[in-house]
Amino acid sequence: MAMAMAIRVSLLFFLLLSSSLLVFSLYEDQAGLTDWHQQYLGKVKQAVFHTPKAGRKRLVVSTEESAIASLDLRRGEIFWRHVLGDNDRIDHIDIALGKYVITLSSKGSIIRAWNLPDGQMVWESSLVGKNPSESSLLTVIDLKVERDNVILVYSSGCLHAISSVDGAVLWNMELESVELKRLIKPVDGEVVYAVGFSGSSKLHSYGINIKTGELLKQDVVDFPGGFSGEISLVSREILVALDARRTLLVIISLIDGKISFEKTDIHDLVPQFSGRADMLPVNLEGMFALKCSSYMVFLRVNGQSKLEIVDKIEASAAVSDALAFEEDQLAFGIVKQGGNNIHLTVKLGHDYSSDILKESIQIDPTRGLVQKVFINTYIRTDRSYGFRALVVMEDHSLSLLQQGNIVWSREDGLASIVDVTTSELPLEKKGVSVAKVEEGLLEWLKGHMLKLKGTLMLASPEDMVAIQELRLKSSEKSKLTRDHNGFRKLLIVLTKAGKVYALHTGDGRVVWSTFMPNLRKSEACEYPVALNLYQWQVPHHHALDENPAVLVVGRCGNGIDAPGIFSIVDTYSGKELNSLSLTHSVVDVIPLPFTDSTEKRLHLVVDENRNLHLYPKTSEAAAIFEHEFSNVYWYSVDAENNMLRGHTLKRNCMSEVADEFCFSSRDLWSIVFPSESEKIIATVAKKSSEVVHTQAKVMSDRSVLYKYIAKNILFVATVAPKGAGEIGSVTPDESWLVVYLIDTVTGRILHRVTHQGSQGPVRAVFSENWVVYHYFNLRANRYEMSVIEIYDQSRADNKNIWKLILGKHNLSSPVSSYSRPEVMTKSQTYFFTHSVKSISVTLTAKGITSKQLLIGTIGDQVLALDKRFLDPRRSPAPTATELEDGIIPLTDTLPINLQAYATHALKVEGLRGIVSVPSKLESTTLMFAYGADLFFTHLAPSKTYDSLTDEFSYALLLLTIFALVAGIFVTWIMSERKELRDKWR
Repeated sequence: MAMAMAIRVSLLFFLLLSSSLLVFSLYEDQAGLTDWHQQYLGKVKQAVFHTPKAGRKRLVVSTEESAIASLDLRRGEIFWRHVLGDNDRIDHIDIALGKYVITLSSKGSIIRAWNLPDGQMVWESSLVGKNPSESSLLTVIDLKVERDNVILVYSSGCLHAISSVDGAVLWNMELESVELKRLIKPVDGEVVYAVGFSGSSKLHSYGINIKTGELLKQDVVDFPGGFSGEISLVSREILVALDARRTLLVIISLIDGKISFEKTDIHDLVPQFSGRADMLPVNLEGMFALKCSSYMVFLRVNGQSKLEIVDKIEASAAVSDALAFEEDQLAFGIVKQGGNNIHLTVKLGHDYSSDILKESIQIDPTRGLVQKVFINTYIRTDRSYGFRALVVMEDHSLSLLQQGNIVWSREDGLASIVDVTTSELPLEKKGVSVAKVEEGLLEWLKGHMLKLKGTLMLASPEDMVAIQELRLKSSEKSKLTRDHNGFRKLLIVLTKAGKVYALHTGDGRVVWSTFMPNLRKSEACEYPVALNLYQWQVPHHHALDENPAVLVVGRCGNGIDAPGIFSIVDTYSGKELNSLSLTHSVVDVIPLPFTDSTEKRLHLVVDENRNLHLYPKTSEAAAIFEHEFSNVYWYSVDAENNMLRGHTLKRNCMSEVADEFCFSSRDLWSIVFPSESEKIIATVAKKSSEVVHTQAKVMSDRSVLYKYIAKNILFVATVAPKGAGEIGSVTPDESWLVVYLIDTVTGRILHRVTHQGSQGPVRAVFSENWVVYHYFNLRANRYEMSVIEIYDQSRADNKNIWKLILGKHNLSSPVSSYSRPEVMTKSQTYFFTHSVKSISVTLTAKGITSKQLLIGTIGDQVLALDKRFLDPRRSPAPTATELEDGIIPLTDTLPINLQAYATHALKVEGLRGIVSVPSKLESTTLMFAYGADLFFTHLAPSKTYDSLTDEFSYALLLLTIFALVAGIFVTWIMSERKELRDKWR
């Protein structure tokens, strides 16, 4: 009795202490401890230097990812940046009045001015024309009138003059059927000349008063051979073009608006010339450049309109535009590559033979060739002129070269990720001495001395930098070994340039990078395209002697009939283990759930003829695949013809050369949607790697529903043909959305629902037995999210206890598409306040943890929404039993809690994809979002129920244990004494 009382007192004391521990471990803010966020730009298209004598020196760039940014010229850091989006591509940039960045975007229809210091938008104007055109020109002309600059813009068949102060359109001029190619700035006077084509053979010249827009002069000349559409400006009076066949050079003289021309055969100038020439898009005063097959030719136009060859260099070189510096002299830069070095040469425009600057800089060979170069000048300490060069590399990285060194580099290729997969890190080796880990005893002692100096506040700034590097190196989260929770992994990413990076999940640093040789532009493959990444080898039993590897898939050409490219890359070192140039195309890659003895995963590659090719091409893989030959099914979506097809294997391919790894296919079923009423706009399938913990779902009334968890279900969304355009382009009566759940083995339609008055785009995610999709309701003028859950009614008889006892239940029987099970669906629809870019779902190791929807919003943030909010069982007044089961009362709108944003207050600009990766800890999943930015974090949808947080106080826990032991001992002695006193009474 006394002992029991002592234990109760001790338990009460323990609860009082541990409650404080739970509060701190549960509510302590974790933001930023496991997150990292990186900002990138993409491949630079245009660059403008802004280097005033006083103030910050800047570099303004526009990129292929629709980004405009201002960079610190000294360090390459981003001062400010705007990502305009895929629908607002930037065409041109310039600087006006020395304080505004001018951007022309959306095919020349939108012009904006941004404040140069802080990036705030100053004004915006829309330019309207009658003839939509892909081409657009922007020229800033300093009139020196009322401190204003006039901006001339040609777009959509109209020439506009715009004030750089407020964006007001001063005048515009329609040019019917004429596509302008060049605007020639006036040196003296107020007349600007515009030159363009109508059709392929007529050349037009216009003389226009800049202030009034009055047409002063006009001339048109017909050239019988036709033009290729490119014009190079040599001087204010001389232009050069190519004929339609690209074998003749046409010298165009423009004197007082009058056109005359002379033609010259390129073969007469360059005897080695063959094929077709291309005009390089660079502005060189007095010269122009041609690309002829494998070399580049510089030509000068003399006063008598005669051509002479100045130089001939290899075609892999890059040339900058001309730059004006001291006393109106012009210079331009040429970058050549040889081995691991790039050679920068700066030449005078009027004297090509003299080199102002000649430097050789060592560069990482994995960056590829130089694609573009921009030069800028600065004043050295001896008052002479120096030059710096900004180079854009083949892997989309950006580097600044100055005085023979690389001042800074940016890995901006990471802004164009096309696919992501993961790899485990190697196991931590045991028995390694501390001295060896620290690369010698001396380094180990040096590190500890630095840490001691930092503790005593005696460290210099250089010491602090070294201490920070040591901390980063020794940090648990940045180790290059596997951890027991599975938080440390490698994110293997493939970029549009064809480069593969391995990013550490701890801090986001680049562990290694490899530029795939067969995904680089070459004579053998002029237009390589990077497609996808797949797990190739994931060792388990061979973890100590085999490294994991990934399969990089590409295509040599833009069409689906282009031959495929394979590369196999070691994920620990980035070394390319093997590469293949396929003889067939790659339309789809199907990873099979089979591995060989070395744990290489089998893959089927589908070509444009619907033949399938087995990889790896080994006899062991063929033997494994032969056993599963009859169980392989797949589907294809032909959105253009509004059709779905199901396929299976037939036999080996019938070809001239026998190929035991090639198989033909046959169609099992097809679904053709009526083109007059439906158009396919979205298809989503379940991830094959997803783990489902249980197929039974207990309802609030204690009944059981069984999830229909077949992996071969496809979600298909179709819309009325009129409603396939932008939102609001049709009335509610003209548009409807139809959603299907289709079994891809049999072609059976399991469920169909129609949303009248609704429109796409549709974003969806399929997980376990439910699908959530997002669309626009035209009648309510709001976005909606719907959920469909599908259940297997054929397993409902499992509630019979005698069948369970006798073993006649079918809970363990496989789910077969041919058994035609009876299915039941539950669905519900909610309003949602945001437009959505993408939807994903959290994945955990065992599938026990509650699900969260990862919603990429139009604001480029990721919202983690609990799946319980999209439970179709929600009702306005749930019963007590339903509330006990966690059913949330029904509301018409899904709530958005600001604390539910996984990205916190940060943005992932240009968000394109969200990936969830399970960790070994069941409660936690890893989330990676990518676009122009990269963001990584840990998520715990059901809280960290199976682990303690990093802030857990182990000292307080030990103190609590000691206090409990002492309390039990003291209370036990007190109770014994009390019992003895009671007996003496």
